[in-house]
Amino acid sequence: MAVRIDLNISLDGVAMPTGQTPEDPMGEDWGRLVADYAATRTFHERVLHDTSGAGTTGVDDRYASAYFDDIGAEIMGAAMFGLHTYPDDPDWRGWWGDEPPFHVPVFVLTHRERPPLEFANGTRFEFLATSTADVLARAHEVAGGADIRIGGGVSVARDFLAAGLVDRLHVGIVPIVLGRGVRLWDDLREFDLGYEVTSEVAESGVIHVTFSR
Repeated sequence: MAVRIDLNISLDGVAMPTGQTPEDPMGEDWGRLVADYAATRTFHERVLHDTSGAGTTGVDDRYASAYFDDIGAEIMGAAMFGLHTYPDDPDWRGWWGDEPPFHVPVFVLTHRERPPLEFANGTRFEFLATSTADVLARAHEVAGGADIRIGGGVSVARDFLAAGLVDRLHVGIVPIVLGRGVRLWDDLREFDLGYEVTSEVAESGVIHVTFSR
């Protein structure tokens, strides 16, 4: 059982662009940041539910596929679920419609707890006002020996990294410079010293760097 994080970042370390609005909740540069991941066959199948075989099949797709492998539970922040954008909508069920791509229990860290949401594909969202250590313990209870993914957003990922709770971090470094936004590495000086680091360059130019312990 490992605690894992997978993120796309720019060359200058930005993991969350600026300029979010209710109409564009991920910000104006998000499409550039995730374009190569969104082009993969795995993304088409798992997120878009496209069974036509469309999408790239190279190195980026291999990492995209690994993102979904052997996950028993997921942890995310309120913003990733959409609670910051729709804080007063009791019917809000997340960005993913009736087929969220998780298929496992998902724990949403929030200051305002809500009743759980269950979907036919095995996804169950629970909304918890608790600490990183406590939610991780809860995820361990339900993961059945499989891995736990810290899904984001970047502030939640940074909290787990700073607390030393992450066994494997994979970052897809996209060859673009955003110049503004929330950077992953701030205040994580010497984070890499506790990990074995490997890297691989995809056909798209994305550099896949993995920190493992």
